[in-house]
Amino acid sequence: MTTHHLVVQSPGLTVEHAEQLAALAQAQGVARISNTAARLLDVQHDALTQAEVVAWADRKGVDVAFVPAGLKLSNCKVLAMDMDSTLINIECIDEIAGVVGVKDKVSEITEAAMRGEIKDFAESLRRRVALLKGVPAEALEQVYVEKLRLNPGAERLITTAQAAGIKVLLVSGGFTFFTDRLRERLKLDSAHANTLEIDNGLLTGQVVGDILDADAKAVYLREFARTHGATKEQIIAMGDGANDLKMLGAAGFPVAYHAKPLVREQTRFALNVTGLDGVLNWFES
Repeated sequence: MTTHHLVVQSPGLTVEHAEQLAALAQAQGVARISNTAARLLDVQHDALTQAEVVAWADRKGVDVAFVPAGLKLSNCKVLAMDMDSTLINIECIDEIAGVVGVKDKVSEITEAAMRGEIKDFAESLRRRVALLKGVPAEALEQVYVEKLRLNPGAERLITTAQAAGIKVLLVSGGFTFFTDRLRERLKLDSAHANTLEIDNGLLTGQVVGDILDADAKAVYLREFARTHGATKEQIIAMGDGANDLKMLGAAGFPVAYHAKPLVREQTRFALNVTGLDGVLNWFES
């Protein structure tokens, strides 16, 4: 049977947290990774143990991941990420709507779609974009400059992955105005999103071409992986909403990042309190 370790991490990780989790998982030792992370060695990883550990960790605000011993980041070939609320701190469409005072209406639809309550993402996006009709195109730049920030750990995750030879894909149900800038800024290998139609300097309330939905996200990831010779087990994918589930399903390391409950329930790995670079602690140097 493959030896597994349990990686535990939290901004507020204490010795007591590590000791309690080590006892639950019957760890044979503890290796400190940093002030906020530890690797519990040679743990039990049957379904019952995993369920007990995850439940305890959720109550205490600790992220946990059962991983095979000896994982190397360099064995992975692809890192795929969602943009809104994963790579960055905002939902861009909500902030564009905020410029013209319709954020509440758009956010309500966004949240329902992210929770999986609206099954047709394309229809939910059309409804939201329609509310942006007449918004000056300058609002996009305003949102990028004033509102958009990378989520904690984003730059460290990407630069470390790139240094290990991993190709990085950004694939979003958001908009190319933002993905294109992030692709250039972070030197990403590829980025895909929807294109807002602009006429005479104003948003028309429509999207150009087909809408990039959950199916399209998965297709883009598979094509990107094939281009770079990556098997499923060599793919890390990160997302937070229902629209990411099919993409996450195409990865050997699917990560629910500060995600909706529906996504956490269906995804093997989760970072609920840690930054994006928490993924790096799963791999041994």
